[in-house]
Amino acid sequence: MPSLPVLALPVLGQADYDLRFDVGPSAARRLAPASDAVIVVDVLTFSTAVTVATARDAVVYPFPFGTDARRDRDRPEDYAESLGALCAGRRGKSRYSLSPPTLAQLAAGERIVLPSPNGATVSLATAVRPTFVACLRNAKAAAEAGQAVGRRILVIACGERWQQDDSLRYAFEDQLGAGAVLSFLSGRLSPEAAAALAVYRDSARELAERLSACASARELIARGFRCDVDCAAELNSDAVAPRLQRDAAGHWVYRADETTPSGAPS
Repeated sequence: MPSLPVLALPVLGQADYDLRFDVGPSAARRLAPASDAVIVVDVLTFSTAVTVATARDAVVYPFPFGTDARRDRDRPEDYAESLGALCAGRRGKSRYSLSPPTLAQLAAGERIVLPSPNGATVSLATAVRPTFVACLRNAKAAAEAGQAVGRRILVIACGERWQQDDSLRYAFEDQLGAGAVLSFLSGRLSPEAAAALAVYRDSARELAERLSACASARELIARGFRCDVDCAAELNSDAVAPRLQRDAAGHWVYRADETTPSGAPS
């Protein structure tokens, strides 16, 4: 694929605006360097899972797989073993998984590898800049943490994947979550960010209903994971902003940001 003309990059990067919105790992790689902070949104369910875990002071190691997966380790189980950490497995088959309610069982200080084809991949694509993860559960906290870093905020929706060819698929839930985050940010909105904000504002009065009716949620519900959708719909129920940072050995982890209060509301 030919490289983009240099003069086109500021335009595609929405560089004239404080608050920007785009979708997927390629956008994350290209737009993150010109941002003060990046907020990654994968509502169903990576960012919700990370939020639930870090709200309980657990530490999450994102592990990408699929098209953009890391190539030095083929299995998340092997990565977890090398770290002496827990490893999330398949939904409904393992004690811990991408199902957020399972991660509510984690104890403070526990470390877990969380495999994800979308959220983990986008997270590691943005690591050149301060990166936070956000969902509906922590939209306000994540927005405040990002804005504390600087005014130029990039909100990245992770999207979903088509099973047939692994291409990027539109995910209403991520545009909704991105709009929720943007509603707590101040600054000049790009048209793309304004559109995400409009989706959230149009859905705010019936947030749980809109979320549960979208394609990704219906897929989860059909598989017996209605609890994941209900958990994801709880707006601002966690006052935590998970931040991507290096651990002592240099591995990327999500921890509760020290500038925001951690712990789920009682």
